Amino acid sequence: MPALLHTIRRPRYWLSGLVVVALGTLAQTQHWDDRAQLWLQERSTPLIDRLASVWLPGYRAVIQAKALTGLEKDETSGLTYSPLTGTLFTVTGKHPLLVELSREGEVLRRIELKGFADPEGVEMMDNGRMAIVDERRRQLTTFTLGDDDLELDAANFPGFDLGFAEAGNKGFEGLGWDSRSHSLLLGKERGPLGLFSLPFPGGHAGQLQPLMAGNLGVRDISSLSVDERTGHLLVLSDESRMLLELDRSGHPVSFLSLTGGLNGLEQGIKQAEGVAMDEDGNIYIVAEPNLFYVFSKPAPDAG
Repeated sequence: MPALLHTIRRPRYWLSGLVVVALGTLAQTQHWDDRAQLWLQERSTPLIDRLASVWLPGYRAVIQAKALTGLEKDETSGLTYSPLTGTLFTVTGKHPLLVELSREGEVLRRIELKGFADPEGVEMMDNGRMAIVDERRRQLTTFTLGDDDLELDAANFPGFDLGFAEAGNKGFEGLGWDSRSHSLLLGKERGPLGLFSLPFPGGHAGQLQPLMAGNLGVRDISSLSVDERTGHLLVLSDESRMLLELDRSGHPVSFLSLTGGLNGLEQGIKQAEGVAMDEDGNIYIVAEPNLFYVFSKPAPDAG
């Protein structure tokens, strides 16, 4: 089946008695058991596998907590990168907007979204198409954005009912385009948390397919992004304050903590809501209400 993930299996590790006690205490007080397991897995990952992955521990914040000008009264959610324009796009829920950003976090364009109640995710697909998910209406809308568009009406574009009528404000938030399987990946926030695939054979939406029914080790899913170089999936969790890398089989590979004092962050990212990656491997995150972050890998030392 052409999909990014198959069966998600939670890794298991044998630990010494003292470590088990320590991790058990952390798990009860701060729910760090899954993070500790991921850290132990990273420590044992061979160099060749690190080089074949995104490898999140190598990233450091180079822009942090930059306010998005003009969006002070809005709440950004979702993020995607367009290789066609070299720019980023996010959506706002309080006042429905599609906002184009530079890679330095400058607001370039504000596009009014009509017919949208609660846009939570946005993703660049193929051939210039984009998708927006409306969480409360459980609606996925696909469209092609013109260079001069300042307004979009959902009634003018194809829509797809995602189901889960009882999800309310715990529905689909994350979107990621997997060009290898020509599918849109969707992350259901929680209650229950899950990953799904929506194939687009012939350019039209197919049948929504579940990819994961188990535990990813995160409390929620806020956003998704697929690395075009490796095909690996980045899963952003607001409540866990973590960015998680999964390989093509759905196995955890590495993670990036969004806690202050780590990975170059002066202060933690309290409400991360959108993640995207460009062709150079730079990672972008937006956080409510209107904060912008960039993570990059330091250049190798000369000589």
